[in-house]
Amino acid sequence: MFREQPSLKSYFAEMPGIGKPLGESNLNRFKENADLIKEEEKAIAGAVASVKNSGLPAQLIHQKGQMTAYERLEYLADPGTWCPLHTLYNPASNQEGCTGVIDGLGQIRGKWAVIIAFDNKIMAGAWIAGQAENILRVTDLAKRLNIPLVWLLNCSGVKLMEQEKVYPDRRGNGTTFYRHAELNMLGVPILNAIYGTNPAGGGYHGISPTILLAHKDANIAVGGAGIVGGMNPKGYFDLEGVQQIIEATKAFHEKAPGRAEIHFDETGYFREVHDTEEGVLDGIKKYMEGIPQYDPKFFQVAAPAEPKYPPEELNYIVPMVQKRPYDVYQVLARILDNSEFMEYRSDYGPEVFTGIGKINGFPVGLIGNKQGVLKNYPEYAPAGSVGVGGKHYRQGLIKQSEFVTFCGRDNLPMIWVQDTTGIDVGDIAEKADLLGLGQSLIYSIEKTDVPMMCLVLRKGTAAAHYIMGGPQANENNAFTLGTPLTEIYVMHGETAAVASYARRLVKEQEAGKRLEPVIEKMNEMVKDYVDKSRPIYCAQHGFVDEIVSLPDLRKYFSAFVSACYQNPKSITPIHQMILPRTIRG
Repeated sequence: MFREQPSLKSYFAEMPGIGKPLGESNLNRFKENADLIKEEEKAIAGAVASVKNSGLPAQLIHQKGQMTAYERLEYLADPGTWCPLHTLYNPASNQEGCTGVIDGLGQIRGKWAVIIAFDNKIMAGAWIAGQAENILRVTDLAKRLNIPLVWLLNCSGVKLMEQEKVYPDRRGNGTTFYRHAELNMLGVPILNAIYGTNPAGGGYHGISPTILLAHKDANIAVGGAGIVGGMNPKGYFDLEGVQQIIEATKAFHEKAPGRAEIHFDETGYFREVHDTEEGVLDGIKKYMEGIPQYDPKFFQVAAPAEPKYPPEELNYIVPMVQKRPYDVYQVLARILDNSEFMEYRSDYGPEVFTGIGKINGFPVGLIGNKQGVLKNYPEYAPAGSVGVGGKHYRQGLIKQSEFVTFCGRDNLPMIWVQDTTGIDVGDIAEKADLLGLGQSLIYSIEKTDVPMMCLVLRKGTAAAHYIMGGPQANENNAFTLGTPLTEIYVMHGETAAVASYARRLVKEQEAGKRLEPVIEKMNEMVKDYVDKSRPIYCAQHGFVDEIVSLPDLRKYFSAFVSACYQNPKSITPIHQMILPRTIRG
């Protein structure tokens, strides 16, 4: 008789349930909150639409016989799997409104890949400011998750009017080619679908990946027609020199360097050349079939299951007003499989939760902030003290370090859920060793070689934003998500204004001067903090890698966790894991 079951079934098959239905009364009660979130979502959707519509109209791309980059991505990725990242990223405040590349996580023939495309509507896919940092985030993601990087190349090279912003520097566009070499050395394949004209930097984008597939009209070259035609030894231009440029450009326009016939028939760089754009993408799909992938059953501890409660209710649960508390278990119950969560040390460090959940049947470690009032806490404070959820105290910091270490030992990917106001302060906090414990948590993260994802659910504040697996955890953090409720700042604007102007207020008053001018500056500072901490600003400047609606969080959690288990570099046999046994005792 054949029998089959996952390992440690008694631990994982039926974990403790969390959450409860909202009920009609609560849905009505918090409808205003849901409406406020929808208003913010409209603003975000408008910003996204502006990015997608930047550059040439799609109609003009079609008239050239080309698909747009968005159409290529839609054709390539399996339906329903595309999770865009860096959509609003524009750290240099380009007039284009973006960095000229489109990227994210998606499945191709059932296998996860990091996919990135040059936007051929924007200067034919030129290198523009901020793009290098975007690309490095993408290559880091492929490295951290150990999954393929897929390029849809259509790169016209440097935006020459702004070459100083893209060509040089330690993290300039040329750094990409070293990152490609690093990925190849690590065994992370890079598949390249090549379209259009790709001279100079575009040529090195073309040659540096692992597998090169090309459209019949594509080329990659050390220099393009403009570069070759523009060589001028005089050091200045005159009519004679310009005429030479015209003739040279005409000649090279007829036959661009590095055509498919060169790199297929002569150099042999191109593995395949296709007559249609779809044919190139079909070639990528074929190569993805040969990419290593474990059967999900290898790591699943239970059958995949949807949450018991609808994710759409999250807009009614998480308050738009930052100071209002909520039940974080109600949030987890609408994201995790079967609304189950195995909590680690629930009676210790009550300001944070730590534990194991399941996504698509895979185990994942989760850490996050709880909200609300904590009576007679922290333990090092005078009797009767009241702690505040969202803040970190001694016990919580110790618990998080312990949990991170266990996740590293058991090779569990981790998701951090931030809604934090910072770490406790004052002499009693210093005596309680909080400064050292905060850095100890950072050390535990750095010591733990597992992929991590960070969600800034509402607030990411002060040093707590760093220690909770934030984007500063470069070796571990795969990506960071924001929501329509996200705010990220070193401290609240009002707190910053007091810290900046308190002494000046005292001096002005003692000098008998009017306080209104100082008050005006304080209010200006508060407004500036608000403007520079909201979701769209955070996404544009890379504080988060994407803004995701609350109901869509499970989709991104699923993409992250499933990608982690596709081809992990290190394995802990499920039946040898210690964390679930530690939890049960």
